[in-house]
Amino acid sequence: MSNKSSQILKQAGILAMAGFICRIIGFIYRIPLTNIIGDRGNGYYGVAYSVYSIILLITSYSIPGAVSKVMAERLAMKEYRNAQKVFHCSMIYVVAVGGLASLLTFFVSPFFVSHETALVLRVFCPTIFFSGVLGVYRGYFQAHRTMVQSSISQIFEQIMNAVVSLSMAAFFVNLAAGSNDEVKIAVNGAVGSAMGTGAGVLTALLFMLVVYRVNKDGIQRKIARDESGYEESYGTIFKVIMAMVTPIVLSTFIYNINTTLNVGIFTKVSSLVNLYDENTATELYGVFSGKAVVLINVPIAIASAMASSLLPNIAGTFAMHGEREASQQVNDTLKLLMIIVIPITVGMFIFSAPIMMFMYPRAGQWELAANLLRILSVDVIFISISTLSNAVLQALGQPQKTVVNALIALVIQTVILVGLLTLTNLGVYSLAIATVSYAIIMCVLNRTSVLRYLSYKQNIMTTYIYPIIASLIMGAVSCGMYLVLYKVYPSNRIVLIIAVVIAIFVYFASIIKLGGLSEKELGRFPKGTKLVSMAYKLRLLS
Repeated sequence: MSNKSSQILKQAGILAMAGFICRIIGFIYRIPLTNIIGDRGNGYYGVAYSVYSIILLITSYSIPGAVSKVMAERLAMKEYRNAQKVFHCSMIYVVAVGGLASLLTFFVSPFFVSHETALVLRVFCPTIFFSGVLGVYRGYFQAHRTMVQSSISQIFEQIMNAVVSLSMAAFFVNLAAGSNDEVKIAVNGAVGSAMGTGAGVLTALLFMLVVYRVNKDGIQRKIARDESGYEESYGTIFKVIMAMVTPIVLSTFIYNINTTLNVGIFTKVSSLVNLYDENTATELYGVFSGKAVVLINVPIAIASAMASSLLPNIAGTFAMHGEREASQQVNDTLKLLMIIVIPITVGMFIFSAPIMMFMYPRAGQWELAANLLRILSVDVIFISISTLSNAVLQALGQPQKTVVNALIALVIQTVILVGLLTLTNLGVYSLAIATVSYAIIMCVLNRTSVLRYLSYKQNIMTTYIYPIIASLIMGAVSCGMYLVLYKVYPSNRIVLIIAVVIAIFVYFASIIKLGGLSEKELGRFPKGTKLVSMAYKLRLLS
């Protein structure tokens, strides 16, 4: 494994750990939040958040990747002055576009969504502006191949989000409690939760501003030492940024419109075929998005972190004509990603019911969510691969390929969703099946596109087969232990925690003995030195 690959995995590990912590915080705080605002409140929040996410495509989601990619190419050529110009142009872009988007969203939201959802969406408006600025700062430091700043800011963001969401949701629900109006109570709770999202983004932005100020002198020294002799005009850089941002925006737009389109199709078609009325459909979507999808987003955060780390590194390497090294970086990153997400997928599939019982112990709250999670667990592997391959295509200067692939996947999964709703009695399960279908199609199409530009060969055994075998061994042992322990001590939460600990140990022991994880690769995990030492003591390594 090359030094650059090791550095990518180290930085990806930092960002992945932060992302995992953030998702765990989100996973934990959503439990009391759901108890406060209910499934209907989750439904209003979920619909408003999906619209908010689409608006963020232009102002935020595309920015960190675009900034890190364009800056990384210039930093690789030691064009520090041009790299700083990219930062300035990106900031002008998000301030202008983000400010306009915030104002338009506030005034036109009642014309596009229901009155209840519009109230929640308007609370998101300031966050649209601040998210864009935050995205530029994160992309700036990612371009310098350091993920520490972004990682810490993400943790601060999620902590503040959790604290404010819970406190404000409880406060506003209590205000409406005397009215006995279920709709008003649900809307108030969703509004409070939306306020938490804004507070989290603002906290992260303030942190990044402080970090940038601390590093400003070092940045200026690099610019002063710039001897490249080539300086781009601001007009040229704006064109480069727009050329990079536009296809990423379109690709991410299609990916995120998928969520909004699905809920719209689900609600309307369910009503047309007399499957569910609008209120029931909203509540079921709340279960789908607020319970099942939230949970699978935890491991997917790891893939997003690795993609963020991989993008600027491949962009810089490829700019220096290092195709072979770029291929090795993709190989190493994908292998580590599969070693992590395959056992998580198997674990979620096997323990879907105990996990949902852990989160929502009251009868009637967890059964549907557990079944949805079992289907969506398959999504983790495919969406992780497609997320990574998206970043690779963007780094190679082929973001338009992701647009075409996403559009094809969107059309096919829409046909699947409509067909399932009209021709079967699967109901809300159709949403889960369509979501998985989209991820599988994107995964296949993206991989095909990547192979046209990078001639790398993935080791199928060590990347996929060994992790799958080790995961199946893990699943069999941990499931058996869960059933035995539950009979002895019928406490789901305690037994589940014990079973998960056993599962982690069995998986890593199995994959090391199978030869799917070497000593060097084990050492690159968090606390890797201690893990290697433990493996020798347990005679897993020799």
